[in-house]
Amino acid sequence: MAAEVTRVYKEHVPSARLIGKRYGDEDRDAAGSFAGRWAEWFLNGWFEEIGKLGALPESEGSSYGLMRMNGDRFEYWIGMLFPTNTAAPDGYQYEDLAEGDVGVCWLYGNADNGELYGMDPHNLCMAKIAEQGWQQGANAWFFERYHHPRFTTPDEKGNVVLDYGVYVK
Repeated sequence: MAAEVTRVYKEHVPSARLIGKRYGDEDRDAAGSFAGRWAEWFLNGWFEEIGKLGALPESEGSSYGLMRMNGDRFEYWIGMLFPTNTAAPDGYQYEDLAEGDVGVCWLYGNADNGELYGMDPHNLCMAKIAEQGWQQGANAWFFERYHHPRFTTPDEKGNVVLDYGVYVK
C-alpha cells in the first residue's frame, strides 16, 4: 500500500527557533535516507535533552524533520521548535523560522515500510496543496512533523499519520 493523504489544510505558524542538528546529503544512509540520524537521536536521548528547554506550545512537543535548499546545498534538520529567544545548548545548532502560513497534508500509512518518506509522498502532498491554490514560498522550508499521538500511536491496521507540509504564500 502507498501512503494516502487523508487531510489537507492551511495553518498559521508563529515565528520559532528550530533547535537541533543540520545534516546534508553526505549524512544520508546507504538507502539514501536520514533514518540512521533519527535512530542516533533516539539512542542518545537528544529529544529529551532539548525538550527540557520548553518547546513552543503550538508544536505540542512534536519532533521535526525540516528540509530546504540553502543555495545549492540541501539541508535536513532534525530537532524541535522553541520560542525565538531560546538559546541552543552546546552541541546543537539553530535556525530562526519566520511567522507564516503552511500547507499541511496528513500522510496516512505504515511508518516501518518507508511509504511515508521520500519523493513519492512529497509529490503527492505538493499536488494536494497545489489543488487548494496554495503556492510554496521562495526558498520554502518543507517539514515532517511527528505529532503525538497521530504519529506515535498506530491504529488497528498499524498505520500512523505523518504531518507533511511546506511554507506557502
